[in-house]
Amino acid sequence: MPLDHADRTILAAMQKDARTRLEDLAAETGLSVASVQRRLKTLREDGTITGEVAVIDPVKVGQPMTFIVMVELERERIDELDAFSRRVSADPQVQQCYYVTGEADFCLVCLARDMADFEALTQRLFFDNTNVRRFRTSVVMRRRKVGLTVPLEAD
Repeated sequence: MPLDHADRTILAAMQKDARTRLEDLAAETGLSVASVQRRLKTLREDGTITGEVAVIDPVKVGQPMTFIVMVELERERIDELDAFSRRVSADPQVQQCYYVTGEADFCLVCLARDMADFEALTQRLFFDNTNVRRFRTSVVMRRRKVGLTVPLEAD
């Protein structure tokens, strides 16, 4: 179903703060609390809203280093791609994993306490994996923008 103005308003508010009260969403959309509640239920059930999380500052929880890692595989068969995806997705230090086109097959965003911690991550995810041809790492010097908000077009 296409999204109407009220759905987009709800989604925009939820992207800013997933704890937004139903009453506030109702006031912002001009709908009743029950209507907003039904719409949220539908948006969750149809997969438009895929999750609601707390965004944590990695520095404050002892993970101050961020790395962008481009990974090239030896074999790109679907089973090999899936195996690599599962392996990195299961690792808590991998924040994001993208299957990409271009020189690399995957782009990962990883966190670590320090270089020794990152070295351990590279050992278990890349050096111990016979299907990893090579990987290139960039160290993030400073976080400028972090988020997963999706631009919502006007109706």
